[in-house]
Amino acid sequence: MKRLAELKGKGNDYVLIVLAVLLVTFGMAMLSSASSHLSQAKTGDTLYYVKHQFMYGVLPGIVLFLALSRIYYKRYEKFALLGMAGSILLLVLTLTPLGIIANGATRWIQIGSLTFQPSEPLKILFIIYLAAWLSSARRHDRHTRGGFIAFLFILGIIIFLLLKQPATSTAILISIIAGIMYFVSGSRWSHLFITACLIGAGLAITVLISPYRMARIQAFIYPEQNAQTSGYQASQGRIAIGAGGLLGVGYGQSTTKIRSLPEPLGDSIFAVIGEELGFAGSMLLLGLFLALIVRIFLIAHDTRDQFGHLLLMGFGSLIAIQTFVNISAIIGLLPSTGIALPFVSYGSSSLIVFMGIIGIINNISKHSD
Repeated sequence: MKRLAELKGKGNDYVLIVLAVLLVTFGMAMLSSASSHLSQAKTGDTLYYVKHQFMYGVLPGIVLFLALSRIYYKRYEKFALLGMAGSILLLVLTLTPLGIIANGATRWIQIGSLTFQPSEPLKILFIIYLAAWLSSARRHDRHTRGGFIAFLFILGIIIFLLLKQPATSTAILISIIAGIMYFVSGSRWSHLFITACLIGAGLAITVLISPYRMARIQAFIYPEQNAQTSGYQASQGRIAIGAGGLLGVGYGQSTTKIRSLPEPLGDSIFAVIGEELGFAGSMLLLGLFLALIVRIFLIAHDTRDQFGHLLLMGFGSLIAIQTFVNISAIIGLLPSTGIALPFVSYGSSSLIVFMGIIGIINNISKHSD
């Protein structure tokens, strides 16, 4: 009976679920506006991208959310290594003929009619693996010199494969989340400092030897001089947000999404939100994100199980950092990154993964103390 009660847990976390539903709904509404002109021009159907996101993102995401909400999260510990190995294999496959080249990067895999981005499931599988590894029975050994070297080795493999695509922003994101989880699990400050230095040095070298990465940094430092070249996307994003003012130009009335804004469906969708809904609409969206992130960390605070606690810290950090990086790049606080806005940007792989994450968090909430 005790085992049955443990598996069943408490009821659903409806605060968490409602916030996630509101974000997905907000994202679908803004995708409808941001994509209408492009959809009409390419397919003759103004709702093409909305339909695609719903069929291949929202519906599978709902199925995954429902499934992961019912699976007792502790079971993932047994399959964490297998999941991580599978994720690494998928990253390797991007470098084979199965990889699809788009915009100078090989970040997608096509198997038959199925196309997806391996770096998206990597986020959830890496967090699960790292949480299981750090919370294992011999977790105190993880913070010895040998354990620290093993941590750097695992992280190094992931970063190397991501940089080969290249997916620099995702590599940075994964590195920060890994550092947070390692620190939360009880690591030494010296280990955290060494990790930060190694990652910083590696990324600096990567930027210096890569012309397109250097161009992004230069566009960030000298935006006016690069407004028509490498800094064009960021420049147009700031123009769109500035045009929105306090209350925006009105839903569906953005002009920059038609004339000049690159990636209005994906990386730059926050610029469309800022232009059409203004400062007020942007703050509403940020409020939803903040409420969701706070909710996740509150659940983490109430979760005594080390594995569950680390999962929540990883997932909460992922949503918080990815949201911050995407919006900061649009408003000029960070260089352009190519990272999607969680739950909002167009992209079925990303949406499915984040809805799956909400399912796991919901299950942990059921079993939190």
